Amino acid sequence: MKVIQELVAHFERQKKLSADEIRALLDQGFLASEAPSRIQDLCDTPGTTFYFRVTGATDGSVWGTDVYTGDSALPVAAVHAGAVKAGETTVVRVTVMPPLAAYQGSVRNGVTSHDYGRYGTAYRVDRV
Repeated sequence: MKVIQELVAHFERQKKLSADEIRALLDQGFLASEAPSRIQDLCDTPGTTFYFRVTGATDGSVWGTDVYTGDSALPVAAVHAGAVKAGETTVVRVTVMPPLAAYQGSVRNGVTSHDYGRYGTAYRVDRV
């Protein structure tokens, strides 16, 4: 699955896959896997992209805004980012980001994220 995700992400960045083509891959089950319990273990290489099926949640720890620490709960960060609503299940794109010097918390979509200093891994989450 990871190889397929990497190929799709490459072609998406190159603008060689349309939104309809990506949706077709998702609908056929070729692209997204269930979100892991810990995303932090996948955040080693900035620029890496993953597609996960996630159910939005509001209960869990999140640090940052737009870019989240690698140990932030993905279902909660996805709600905070506006990629999914609480209780909704959808596919999100997770992009590993370079770590920030500091993470700014905020309140969005019923989720409060927190400030944090330097942290070694980071990611961004977007709705597909």
